[in-house]
Amino acid sequence: AWAGGQALARYLLDHPDVVAGKRVLDFASGSGLVAIAAALAGAQKVEAVDIDVFAIEAIGINAVANGVEVTSRQVNLIGVDEGWDVVLAGDICYERDLAAAVTAWLEQLRNRGASVLIGDPGRSYLPREKLTALATYKVPVTRELEDSEIKTSHVWALRAAAAETR
Repeated sequence: AWAGGQALARYLLDHPDVVAGKRVLDFASGSGLVAIAAALAGAQKVEAVDIDVFAIEAIGINAVANGVEVTSRQVNLIGVDEGWDVVLAGDICYERDLAAAVTAWLEQLRNRGASVLIGDPGRSYLPREKLTALATYKVPVTRELEDSEIKTSHVWALRAAAAETR
């Protein structure tokens, strides 16, 4: 599991009220760790999406192993709004163009009222100026994925855009 996803999953388990009783999307879900944490925290419905077919298989296997129901889809949802209450995204700001596209989409969702939480260990393209820090965790990672064995990772809330004045 990537460091940002681990932090986001831990945050949900520590603060189940964030997702309890809500429709949740775990975007770029990977193994489904964050989606599973949302389900364990009491989300009404959890959907995990990823563009990788192997991720979709892993999500299904991991959800069953953890005794939770998670719907998974292999799809790119950037630009789509299906009315989720909470949108979760871990480790999405590692590439400039991807981070810009995802951030713009997440801002649209946030501005219409969804809560948007991002887990991130300090990736280069994280839009910190649009975020509010919620929590910090030191998470174990593998050297195959990261540059150290422990990564300090943060959970951020995307702020709603300020209303335009005329």
